Amino acid sequence: MSDAFDNEEMKEILQDFLTEAEEMLEGLDTYFVQLESRPDDRTLLNEIFRTAHSIKGSAGFIGLNRIVEVAHHAENVLNQLRQGQMRAEPLVIDIILEAMDALKLLVKEVRTGNPADVDIESLSQKLDLLMQWGEDVQSESAQEQEGEGAREHPEEPVGEALPETPGPSETPLLPEAFQVEDEELAAGQTEEEAGAGKPVPAKQPVPPSRSLSPKGDSLPPSASEGPSAGAGESDQTIRVETSRLDNVMNLVGELVLGRNRLVRLSGDQSGLQDVQQQLKEISEAVAQLSRVTTDLQLAVIKTRMQPIRKVLGKFPRMVRDLSRKMGKDVRLELSGEETELDKSVIEEIGDPLVHIIRNAIDHGLESPGERQASGKPAEGVVRIGAYQEGNSIVIEVSDDGKGINVERVKQKAIEKRLISEADADRMSEGELVNLIFLPGFSTAEKITDVSGRGVGMDVVRTNINKINGSVEVRTTPGTGSTFIIRLPLTIAIIQALMVTIGAEVYAIPLQTVVETVKITREEVKTLSGSDVLNLRDQVLPLLRLRDEFKVPDTDSADSSRCYVVVVQLGSRLLGLVVDRLPYQEEVVIKSMGPLLSGIRGMAGATITGDGKVVLILDVAEILQDIQLRQQSGAVQTGYQTAMNRT
Repeated sequence: MSDAFDNEEMKEILQDFLTEAEEMLEGLDTYFVQLESRPDDRTLLNEIFRTAHSIKGSAGFIGLNRIVEVAHHAENVLNQLRQGQMRAEPLVIDIILEAMDALKLLVKEVRTGNPADVDIESLSQKLDLLMQWGEDVQSESAQEQEGEGAREHPEEPVGEALPETPGPSETPLLPEAFQVEDEELAAGQTEEEAGAGKPVPAKQPVPPSRSLSPKGDSLPPSASEGPSAGAGESDQTIRVETSRLDNVMNLVGELVLGRNRLVRLSGDQSGLQDVQQQLKEISEAVAQLSRVTTDLQLAVIKTRMQPIRKVLGKFPRMVRDLSRKMGKDVRLELSGEETELDKSVIEEIGDPLVHIIRNAIDHGLESPGERQASGKPAEGVVRIGAYQEGNSIVIEVSDDGKGINVERVKQKAIEKRLISEADADRMSEGELVNLIFLPGFSTAEKITDVSGRGVGMDVVRTNINKINGSVEVRTTPGTGSTFIIRLPLTIAIIQALMVTIGAEVYAIPLQTVVETVKITREEVKTLSGSDVLNLRDQVLPLLRLRDEFKVPDTDSADSSRCYVVVVQLGSRLLGLVVDRLPYQEEVVIKSMGPLLSGIRGMAGATITGDGKVVLILDVAEILQDIQLRQQSGAVQTGYQTAMNRT
């Protein structure tokens, strides 16, 4: 970074620019996808031009010349688009998006200090060639219109015969250089085959815009492939509305008043003669402090909340690129974009959604020909919706494709020895289809760069489990599939159920708890060597946490009765056997540090009101470990059968 940024003021200006530029570039991706379906929308074109101009102007003020150069050449092309000198054909947008991707890399270069792999000279030449072509087309169009005007109205001065902006059907095709490049993207074509194509003469009318859409799978990778790009350097800043900060400040003021009142009461020795009155005042002060603390906690949580559109806004571009790459016609529908999530949850949910969307386009949606043959519209639809349900956020990703072949999933799971044939026969369709989340599972016949390696859905579940969420899938053959993701509003503070095992206390996140049941030891049955409970005619597999954590017996433990905490993750139920259920408490999740962070089954630790350190159970990881044991044969078939019956 240059010496110009040594002072704090310039550093702050630079950081503001980087944050705004990243937001603007993400917004431009969405604008360009909209522009393909509305190429003559002058309002949209003007907004795109203004945004690109703002990026160039701000970069120039700070002295980021590489960003200025790319933005300047792109701005020239955008200016021709808004003036009607060329039409927003898919290939034109491809070239402009290439420039936008380069700008993203250059912005990242400034933020991280790592040189970006951007060939500015080559990109500038490509943009200049596109601009020159637009000028040539406009000049030819003007000359033709002037000539026609002179023949029709020879008595009128030439100066009054102003050329009209060419309409969609009047704008010629791209120059030969770009046509050949586009043909090379067509599926299965070699360079020789592409070169053999005959370019369309420049003065022919434009056919429908699909004539310029590449149908092959050789589209170069772009920055639109989802949030995973640069995930290692996630943005550590967050924009907060002033009103929210004002609210936090007011609550801090109330907190100070409450503290002062307690200090006064604790130091007031003259009131000892009326202990009852003083205790009453202390109780009132503590109650007020508790209310203000709760309000302050909620206010601080709100400052961390961000609309989910920060993630969803990346997907129109990604869907656009993938659909063209795979030769499919896909429309993306978004809803609930203003639903808010904790920033830490927002940062983790991007990659799982990318995997689900890629699989929906690759495996779920049929080709246009297949869809029409089955009576469906040629255009497939992927829908992403988000909404709040209690203390959770639900994200649903659905497609109107062919659905998941449950029988094929069943056979693949048996082939890979993930389940036995006997267990598979006992499982419902809903249980079978959720086997796709097991490690290494894939029904793809061939591996592509989009999906098929058997890691996508496993990554989805693992990443969602990390933030105490859950995922399940529902499918209807011939109609489509829906992935349902449930996430906590925040992962910093949670409601937890405290349980005791011997002399030890553990916390279970309340959002995973379905119910608690008090039972006698005699009610625990054995099925093929594994403990189960008949709970309302449903076989519930049990896991004794005392045995799992190797907790020694104590004399105080009641050997005749125990409690079962029924937890759920997705469609799976499991009963955790504990000794007592002392209380429920709101806890703050703390990291256990690098030395203890690798302990399986533990999500973190917390400090209770009496000062004790309590470990928080990771229910998702416990269930995952059980499934891994099933696959390795460490758990007997009877236990697996019980798990499959839930």
